Amino acid sequence: MDQKSSVLAEPRFGARPTRAGVDFSVWSASAERIWLCLFDGDSETGRIELRAGQGGVFSATVPGLPAGARYGFRAEGPYAPDQGLWFDPDKLLMDPYAVAIDRPYAYDMRLALKRGAGGDTAALMPKAVVTALPEPVKAEPPLFSPGGLIYEVQVRAFSKLHPDVPEKLRGTIAALAHPAVIDHLLRLNVSAVELMPVTAWIDERHLGPLGLTNAWGYNPVSFMALDPRIAPGGIAELRETVAALRKAGIGVILDLVFNHTGESDEFGPTLSLRGLDNQTYYRYAPDDPGKLVNDTGTGNTLACDRPVVRELVLDSLRHFVRYAGVDGFRFDLAPILGRNDDGFNPDAPLLRAMREDAILNDRVMIAEPWDIGPDGYQLGNFPAPFLEWNDRFRDDIRRFWRRDRGMVGTLATRLAGSSDVFKGVATRTVNFLAAHDGFSLADLVAYERKHNEANGEMNRDGHNENFSWNNGIEGETADAAILAERRRDLKALLATLFFSRGTIMLTAGDEFGRSQQGNNNAYAQDNPISWLDWRNRDKVLEEFAFTLAAIRRELPTLRDCTFLTGRANEAGLPDVEWLTEVGRPMAEQDWNDGGRSGLTMVLAAEDGSRIAIVINGDRRATAIVLPDRAGFRWTNLTGEQRSDPAGPLVIAGRTCACFVEKAE
Repeated sequence: MDQKSSVLAEPRFGARPTRAGVDFSVWSASAERIWLCLFDGDSETGRIELRAGQGGVFSATVPGLPAGARYGFRAEGPYAPDQGLWFDPDKLLMDPYAVAIDRPYAYDMRLALKRGAGGDTAALMPKAVVTALPEPVKAEPPLFSPGGLIYEVQVRAFSKLHPDVPEKLRGTIAALAHPAVIDHLLRLNVSAVELMPVTAWIDERHLGPLGLTNAWGYNPVSFMALDPRIAPGGIAELRETVAALRKAGIGVILDLVFNHTGESDEFGPTLSLRGLDNQTYYRYAPDDPGKLVNDTGTGNTLACDRPVVRELVLDSLRHFVRYAGVDGFRFDLAPILGRNDDGFNPDAPLLRAMREDAILNDRVMIAEPWDIGPDGYQLGNFPAPFLEWNDRFRDDIRRFWRRDRGMVGTLATRLAGSSDVFKGVATRTVNFLAAHDGFSLADLVAYERKHNEANGEMNRDGHNENFSWNNGIEGETADAAILAERRRDLKALLATLFFSRGTIMLTAGDEFGRSQQGNNNAYAQDNPISWLDWRNRDKVLEEFAFTLAAIRRELPTLRDCTFLTGRANEAGLPDVEWLTEVGRPMAEQDWNDGGRSGLTMVLAAEDGSRIAIVINGDRRATAIVLPDRAGFRWTNLTGEQRSDPAGPLVIAGRTCACFVEKAE
């Protein structure tokens, strides 16, 4: 990293320790006065008014103040919620640039009371901690590259029940650096772990009365400070974990939320941005300055087109690259990052700045390409090199294996990288079949309907359509035949994912049959519903997943993101052929046959051989014919070999198999 990049990386705002003391700076265009409040525990020990400078910058230097000091802000100005103004000096406000806090956020109704009704909230709020950051990590290219395997991890749930991880580390970021965890990741050939939100969040106000807490973290208050519950060691813990994973060849991607905050709607708490400059940080209806836009479904929407919000996002991203060395980021409800009053713009200033920034321009960027606002579904519309979660892959592959009619053509398109969605010469797809929200992979084949009663909303929350099936009995069963059918379906689903072209994503535990008891919205289940059950995992399924990972590692053609054309390579082999079970090319009538339940994708490999992905979605075994070539024979990498080499190839029902051509 050159000197210019280092200078650019230093934020204008926050608390910066110096030899003389600490420099504080915060921004507001509308505040009349802002105070810095210093604390010993919850006792306020000093209050210093910040100087109002140009451009909305308020600042002060406190001589002799050491690192480790606790602080917050208070702001004075008009209180007129119907005009979008929420100033209330009784509300202690978190520094948006805090890099550490002294305890987690905890919802209390007094945080949301009107001015003059709730009293001082200092005792209800964590305090920002003045932190002397370490030297930046050595700048290195990301380990992850498109075509790799992303492993989605909810930090607490992942290791809470892991028998090999010391109890004091369970449920923390540090647990991911444990040798037993790294060994598991290596056997899956994980290219990067994607950590679900790790910055500090607050529970939604309806959860407390239900006896629930937010387990996922998609309700942030702080953008740089890590949540003490999963990162008690702060940025050093993340930095050391990233280093340990990098040493093993595994990158780290952070799932960050820049679309809303935990301050929620007009009935939500005043914690930070609302109390500093609500009008600027959040988007409001053009004709109603008191009505928050809710393109996120959470009550508010960050105004990422505003320069100060854009600056906050970029500074947060740089922080995690500089001080933790992460490979990149996944952005929740990513269209918000490109929204303005006219809708989504793929060339929005923030999206462009992320691609051009001297520190961020080589980082992995992944979009969840939808929100609930107008024109919120933007799959395929983010600018390169953004990768995008591909929910059409998820839904179409599920529908094929559910045996919906007329899916074979769509199956081929999804296997080959979704050229109907992504333009150019290479796909930007992130293929996945299950994620943190929705059914787990095992529940996909065990439940036809969601079962979210534990969430306390009378099963109204979560998606109603999951394209799932139960193999004859809803939910748990001891029926050996049904359990065998479910395992066979899971193997087929996993194989389809691992043998698809482009980047793939696997949610932690889906490789060994994790279940959420049919809950498809387990965001508030910080309990065994979402904790991975390592002791009772399906080791047969897990070994099969390890086999799939080894195949994908050894066959780079499967990881290739280049779109297929059907044209011949230098060896005269087409880069792809689509064949029926009898070995002839798929004709129009085959593609249009609504009852067709299988096909073969033959790929030309770089070494002059070929790879055949054979899919049989029928419950009956099927004899298949693969194209012969003198001097080569086909070998099944995913199942038993033929006892009679001259006999027919028979593919079991509900199977996705991989064959490779080997020289005789």
